[in-house]
Amino acid sequence: MKRSLSTSTALVGLGLLLGSGSALAATTLTIGTVNNGDMVRMQKLAKTYTDQHPDVELRWVVLEENTLRQRLTTDITTGGGQFDIITIGAYEAPMWGRKNWLMPLEKFSPTYDVDDLMPNVRKQLSVDGKLQALPFYSEGSITYYRTDLFAAKGLKMPAEPTWAEVRGFAEKLHDPSKNVYGICLRGKAGWGENTALVTTIVNTYGGRWFDEKWEPQLDTPEWHQAVSFYVDLLSRFGPPGPSSNGFNENLTLFNAGKCAMWVDASVAGAFVTDKTQRQVPDKVGFVKAPRNVTPKGSSWLWTWALAVPTSSKQQQAAFDFIQWATSKEYGALVAKNHGISAIPPGTRLSTYANAEYMKNTPFARITQEALQTANPDSPTLKPVPYTGVQFVTIPEFQAIGTLVGKSLSGALAGNAKVDAELKSLNEQVQRIMKRAGYYKK
Repeated sequence: MKRSLSTSTALVGLGLLLGSGSALAATTLTIGTVNNGDMVRMQKLAKTYTDQHPDVELRWVVLEENTLRQRLTTDITTGGGQFDIITIGAYEAPMWGRKNWLMPLEKFSPTYDVDDLMPNVRKQLSVDGKLQALPFYSEGSITYYRTDLFAAKGLKMPAEPTWAEVRGFAEKLHDPSKNVYGICLRGKAGWGENTALVTTIVNTYGGRWFDEKWEPQLDTPEWHQAVSFYVDLLSRFGPPGPSSNGFNENLTLFNAGKCAMWVDASVAGAFVTDKTQRQVPDKVGFVKAPRNVTPKGSSWLWTWALAVPTSSKQQQAAFDFIQWATSKEYGALVAKNHGISAIPPGTRLSTYANAEYMKNTPFARITQEALQTANPDSPTLKPVPYTGVQFVTIPEFQAIGTLVGKSLSGALAGNAKVDAELKSLNEQVQRIMKRAGYYKK
């Protein structure tokens, strides 16, 4: 039976007097998460959980992606203990797990069905086979396009477009006088924002972050060609001020009908087809992310996941909550309230074995293909010493990716020349890697 907070407080006091307060003590869980649509939805639906667990109070800290990463990194590295549950990704989970900053996740509830988690997603979040975080949703990158605008111009989007074809379409569809821009892409600085997208472009041009000896490769023809292409494309045929636009900003633009094309995370599929959010939900097409000389690394692979820091004093309660938030039952709750296509994608085999989901979710198949074909262990045409498609799984990459993201954003804003920037960045990255001890004397 549910009881009010005041009643719970009274019972806690009584329990303490009787020496049994631990069973009734109220628990406050502080959750740090990103302001993406699926997480905002989780915050609202969590009332179902607190109704079932009246002695648990949830305190939400919802932040923009770059800010969240800074806060969580500072807290976890200092053992600050500000958070009981943190939203991290495939980059942080294995590294933080190896440092014993995360609670290894074992002894799941009988109904959780951990074996239903997608193997490649589970691998990203594990250390020595032990999960360090539970996947909330996973994504590849895909191409979204306005089928009505393509039809009006007599254009046909191929199932596997090249970046050159995308540029040609963008030029034909760009019509600022009607508030329609040829293409929207991430320009906002951040290793998980513009750097992620540009890395996939570099990958398809045959480039890589480092060679086998950890020498940075930013001052190479592949990087110069890819970055110059990106800056020119977005400057000519993108919306005004593209250096300010990240995932959320471009989603808003696309939903407002202002982007003819958008290359970004497959998780946006549920939002661009939501009739309550989008002006033309039935006029969106989905194809693979563009490629150039190689399809390798053209689609990124990312998982947003929930983890419990070892600095939390409420580890078991936190573990119970993240099991609920990543369970099949939670997916069913989302489907009931927002439609079956809104189930957090890319985490469970059962989702893609569900005939109703596959039939009613137009982006399901392309998302599944993106997740299955992305290979973090072999992300580039040339061999590399690292894992990760759109990032490098080393501690130094957060600083490196942020540095590069700022320069890319500056080039978009017209404040820097691409060739000079890449030469300078290569030298700076080499100094970072040298200080970190990657080169033998």
